[in-house]
Formats: sequence, structure tokens, C-alpha cells
Amino acid sequence: MDYNTSRNNILIPEYGRNVQKMVEYALTLEDREKRNALAQRIIKIMTHMNVKAGNFGDVEQKIWDHLYIISDFKLDIDAPYPMPDREKVEAKPVPIEYSNGKIKNRTYGRNLEKIVQKAIDFEEGEERQALISLIANNLKKYYLNWNQNTVDDEQIIKDLDRISSGKLKLPEGYEFPSNQELTGRKRNYNNDKPRTTRGRDNKSNYRKGRTDQKSSRYGQSSNYKKRT
Repeated sequence: MDYNTSRNNILIPEYGRNVQKMVEYALTLEDREKRNALAQRIIKIMTHMNVKAGNFGDVEQKIWDHLYIISDFKLDIDAPYPMPDREKVEAKPVPIEYSNGKIKNRTYGRNLEKIVQKAIDFEEGEERQALISLIANNLKKYYLNWNQNTVDDEQIIKDLDRISSGKLKLPEGYEFPSNQELTGRKRNYNNDKPRTTRGRDNKSNYRKGRTDQKSSRYGQSSNYKKRT
């Protein structure tokens, strides 16, 4: 019995073993015309498997590149696209460099610390003060992402001083935007009234209605007795 463990490895698993067998058979054909015809049939099958990717030029070239890769770059045919470079295809991706620096405050993130450093390098002037104000507003906005109920403006000023090592100062009398302006959320005035108060109002209205019904019923009975 023929097991998969004894077969050749599938070079591109998304096309399956049958496509790879057809490519391997094409490599055995000595007649170039027959080899070209079979390659065209294989390309149609592979294109049908990639029908969701569309019919754009880059997709077509990608399928031809896959045909060459499945043939281990050995298929000699007349193709509309050249054979891709093996070294580029098999090249390993460049490792991503990660920063090992510590973040002073994870609530605000590393990018904001970079902006703070840029603001420190700015010369004194209106642009620097505008950037400092923008940084302070963003600090408050990020703080609200973690605590949507309350935020202390004095705490934001302290955090700005700590992150900038005391090099950035807000102008005196600076007023922070409101929470609603920063988050874009509108205040729901219908929910300002506590639920307990609304519940008591409903209960009092219900009791009042019951009392009115009682008084009217008893009033009707007393009038009836007077008439009799």
C-alpha cells in the first residue's frame, strides 16, 4: 500500500497532490509541444482553484510562478511569464527588530512617548505649545479608555511631567476639553435620574391610582345608600 509518508513532499499544499503529480508527469514529456499543452491544462486547473482571487494580471503571474515552484524550477515551457528566481523565492524573511526599551506608562503606549520626545526637541514657540496641548489632550483621551467614569486633570499634568522628565509644561490656566468632547460620546440625560427614584415614582403613582379608585368606589356606594 502506498502511504503519504513514502511519497514526495507537496511543495505547495493548497493545490494538492494530484496537481503535483501532473506537473511531475509534464517533466517526463520530451515533446515540447505536448509539454506546453499539458502545462496550459494544469494552469487552467490551478486558476480554477484560485477563482476567488479574481482574474487580474498579478494573480495570473502568481499561478505561473507556483507552477514553476511545484516543478522545482525544472519545467522548460513557453510561458507568458519568466521563471522566478529561486534565491528570491526561498529567501528567508528579514527578522523584525523589537525594541527592548521600557515604557514609562503602558496606559499611554510607546508611540506617545516618541511624540513627547519630538516635542522636547521643538524650539520654544506657538508650535511647541500647540503640540504640548495636543499631547495633554491625548493623554486624557487614553486615560478615559481605561477609566470612563472620572479623570483627574491634575493627574494628567503629573503624567505629562513624568513622561517628559519635567521638560514639557502646559501654559498657566490651560483648560482641558470635557470628556464628551474627547470621546465623542453624547451625554444621555434620560439616564441621569437614578433608577431607585424612578421606581419610587412609579410605585407612588400606582398607589395614588389605587386610592383614587377606592375613594370613587366608596363614594358611589355612599351615594347609593343615601338614595335608598
